[in-house]
Amino acid sequence: MITGTVTALSLVCLTVPAQADATLTEGKVSVSVKGTGLSVRRAGGWMDGLGTGVRARLYTVYQGSRTDLTKWQDATPRTAGMTQFSDVDWNLHGKRFTNGTWLCIQFNKSDDAPCAKILR
Repeated sequence: MITGTVTALSLVCLTVPAQADATLTEGKVSVSVKGTGLSVRRAGGWMDGLGTGVRARLYTVYQGSRTDLTKWQDATPRTAGMTQFSDVDWNLHGKRFTNGTWLCIQFNKSDDAPCAKILR
């Protein structure tokens, strides 16, 4: 199962079944994680608004230690009706994580960083 939280520091959890999309929002940034149990197939996110030079990366936090999972990736600007946002997506190919690992997204143009907790 994947459990989500608004921030890794607040540890306020929402339970979401692993077979469904786990989507969490903090401020103007959202993270989406797809997988089963400790295995994650895809992860990505988006930030409200368009801008030049918007980039994002994924990182993990386990037992207080932060590790960058991906390098900075340019976000793609999108428009859906009146909504404008920048999004990124990574194929993690079923990467397995240690039980209790936080999977977080960071955008270079925002201080918001939502996280999903990976659980068995």
